[in-house]
Formats: sequence, structure tokens, C-alpha cells
Amino acid sequence: MNTVRKINDQLAIAGQITLEQLQQIADEGYKSVLNLRSSDETGCLEYEQEKTEFLELRYINLPIKAEGINHQAVLLVSQAINELPKPILIHCDNSIRSAAIVLIYIATKQGITFDNALQQTINLGLL
Repeated sequence: MNTVRKINDQLAIAGQITLEQLQQIADEGYKSVLNLRSSDETGCLEYEQEKTEFLELRYINLPIKAEGINHQAVLLVSQAINELPKPILIHCDNSIRSAAIVLIYIATKQGITFDNALQQTINLGLL
């Protein structure tokens, strides 16, 4: 079972979640799940959107590969984060992509340029 890491009161990250974790996330008051995985990746939770929505959580799937993290991808994720009810769990396969995306999102919200935020993420070894 992957660890859910709370980043702040609005955002948490994880690797691939299980059905049990999905129930726990709902029980803990999360309102949304943002999945960064594509359906062709191995180990995805089958019917994740349906199961998430059954628990009355909002769900968005924005498949982004680590090498595909660019300005446009971060803009799409930022838009989703801004629109989704909070708190949000953002997950991928091993939490590295979700950590990179969240760090870039937070950095740019604090006024750091995308290029600097991306470079800091690379320097941390996340990309």
C-alpha cells in the first residue's frame, strides 16, 4: 500500500492507490482525486473513475509522463487543481510525478517562474 503524503491542507500525493485507500481517502474528507497515470501503465486501479465517483469524490485523469512535464502540462494540472474541490489527492504510479507536479504548482503560485520551478524539481532528482 502506497503512503499518502499530505503536502498542505489542500494537496496530498501518493503512488497508485488501492480500493481500500480510496475508501480511506473519502473517509478522511478528501473531495477529489487527480490521477496522472495513463490507462496503458501497468498496475492501475481498474475502473478508478467509477469507484472514485461512487464514493462521491470528484475525479480527473490527466495522463502525464515524467518526460512530458512541461509548461503546457503544468498549466493543465494547475487548472484542474484550481477547479477541483479540496482537499485533493494527486497520484501517479510511485508518487514521483505527483511530487514534481505539486512542487512546480506551489512554486509558481508563490511567484517562481516555471523554468526556475522546473529546474528546482530536476535538481531534487524528481525529473
